[in-house]
Amino acid sequence: MIERSLRIGITIGLRVEGESLWTNGIKQNALFLARLFQNSPHRHAVTLVNTTAVAITPVLPWDLAAFPTRSFQDVKDDLDILVELGGQISASQTDYLKRRGVRLISYCCGPEYIQNAEAMIFRRPLWDSIFINERYDQIWVIPQVVESSRYFFETLRRRPTLPVPFVWDPMCLVEASAGLPNGGEYRPGESPKRLTVLEPNIDVMKFCLYPLLLAELAFRDAPDRIGFMHVTNADQLVWDDREFAGLAKHLDIVKNHKVSFVGRFNTPDFLAEHTDIVISHQWGLALNYMYLEVCWQGYPLVHNAHLCAELGYYYPENDIKVGARQLVSVLMRHDEAWEAYREAQRRLIGRFLCDNPELVASYDGLLFNLLREAPSA
Repeated sequence: MIERSLRIGITIGLRVEGESLWTNGIKQNALFLARLFQNSPHRHAVTLVNTTAVAITPVLPWDLAAFPTRSFQDVKDDLDILVELGGQISASQTDYLKRRGVRLISYCCGPEYIQNAEAMIFRRPLWDSIFINERYDQIWVIPQVVESSRYFFETLRRRPTLPVPFVWDPMCLVEASAGLPNGGEYRPGESPKRLTVLEPNIDVMKFCLYPLLLAELAFRDAPDRIGFMHVTNADQLVWDDREFAGLAKHLDIVKNHKVSFVGRFNTPDFLAEHTDIVISHQWGLALNYMYLEVCWQGYPLVHNAHLCAELGYYYPENDIKVGARQLVSVLMRHDEAWEAYREAQRRLIGRFLCDNPELVASYDGLLFNLLREAPSA
């Protein structure tokens, strides 16, 4: 097979015409993957394919010249490969593509086993809206989802899964930070420092309790070094969850009125306006855009994400005693070399960037290997 330029579609599912890129990470994921394909020496033609009835207009928060965006109906006859990522196509749309010889990839970037298990246990409506497509040619799974969900995908979709590299680009972060002081980048401030926890708090995988306990240990050791702590996406926990509130009131950092549990914010804004240090904890989701955003902007990140352990200040697994020691070290010494830290973080993040030649070549290999295989029925 001659390797050539491919016509690639990547699905999105618009909910409103001017949908924010910061509502969740899925639209950013589509943009980053599109840019990676565009960076191929084969000059792939990449289109974002909207699978909903929402109109595609210039109010979208990305450049439509750089990232052409069309409806499924308008692009269905101009594709070699469709990557289903942020919006799902139907059985009839699948049948149309398969009859035309289009290869269909399921690109899995969410911990769907966990999400579905929680939907079942906690009666969160989900399954009545899910279509299980059994006609993909390949299933691609990003690294942080492999452990929890790989065989969930394989069993339901009846195809083997391929772990694929994680892809990121600072373009959305840079644009969102353009109007902020210093472009939203970290700058040393006076001690005591402001701590921030940015976990979404919608499941156990990224929950604020361990970061809160980590900060508590550091506060007991160095109380004068901590000025205040914000926990975002957590206002409902204080007002609606007696278990959480009942536990938190026993902590010294809470008793001393050093913690505020606030709502949802855009990451770039909250970093620039309220943050000196970010504390994080994950359980089965060890790679996330937030880690890269924080570190790219030069903010010290205390975290336990082993898939990017070289970034920030790492502590293993759930060992918040080690994490607290890392935090105290940051409080004491980080500002001595803050510029070198930021530059080092950006070099390390380079392995995830969509202009990394090795990453581009890896995805080209995946694409052309797919075309060498016989298509699924």
